[in-house]
Amino acid sequence: MQRRQFNVAVLAPAALRGAAPGLLAAASRAFALGESEAVAGVREALARGAGSAVGRLGRPGGFLDDPRVRIPLPEGLEGAATLMRSLGQGQRVDELVTAMNRAAEAAVPEARPLLLDAVKSMSVEDAVRIVRGGDTSVTDFFAAKTREPLSARFRPIVEAQTRKVSLARKYDAVARKGATFGLLKQQEADVEDYVTRKALDGLYRVIGEEEKKIRADPVATGSALLKAVFGGR
Repeated sequence: MQRRQFNVAVLAPAALRGAAPGLLAAASRAFALGESEAVAGVREALARGAGSAVGRLGRPGGFLDDPRVRIPLPEGLEGAATLMRSLGQGQRVDELVTAMNRAAEAAVPEARPLLLDAVKSMSVEDAVRIVRGGDTSVTDFFAAKTREPLSARFRPIVEAQTRKVSLARKYDAVARKGATFGLLKQQEADVEDYVTRKALDGLYRVIGEEEKKIRADPVATGSALLKAVFGGR
């Protein structure tokens, strides 16, 4: 039986014009594979990236100790934080920032099953977009498939964590005043909403970083399938 090719007829070279040379080469290699192998390679890349990201962030210090994803106070509260520090209350500010990041770290492990479900249900068209896409292709894929359900899962965990810290109530009180006077965006006026959103932003960012590593050095993964799809640049 003749092996079905990876949508070559639909995605002629003209459709790939404008893609970065490395991504164009990756797409060409993927099209040379059978459709099932190519999609399996992209799925493996995404599963690895998602698993690594959850492992990195879903542990103590995963957010707090990484300046790239560390959740800060919203910009509208920076003035209040500076004032508190000048009054010798910097420890309270630090405790609040720590609590927000700990809440994110506690919530992230809940992402693993939904991320893997998104990978398993990925279509050929999804795989093509990811291979052809730029630096945000994986982030865009996961955000589109999982942001809404993950927000629903994260929110109760974030709430449970922030309720353990009395400063959460103080955050809400100060933040709501800031929003009233136009100092704070409404979406940042509630600590649980803010932390949930920033936790997901950090998660998708790290997934994207993990995917870049695979694109840059697929041989290092030890996977022949990933090397076939993303290797040989």
